[in-house]
Amino acid sequence: MTTATLIQVRVNDKPVEVPEGQSLSALLTQLEMPLQATAVALNEDIVARSEWETTVLSAGDRIALFQAIAGG
Repeated sequence: MTTATLIQVRVNDKPVEVPEGQSLSALLTQLEMPLQATAVALNEDIVARSEWETTVLSAGDRIALFQAIAGG
């Protein structure tokens, strides 16, 4: 039986363990983020929604999540 190697990333400055090779898209699903209203920065660079599925996380990555809020 093989166990996935876990790596640690930081999401909004909180440590989160994810399987090695996990995509940014899979992380957002794991965190139950509302995908339509979310913007993502990876290591201080904004990642286009079209790249979430192909962006693979690495140990030590810093992810900042932003949610759009309606109102004024």
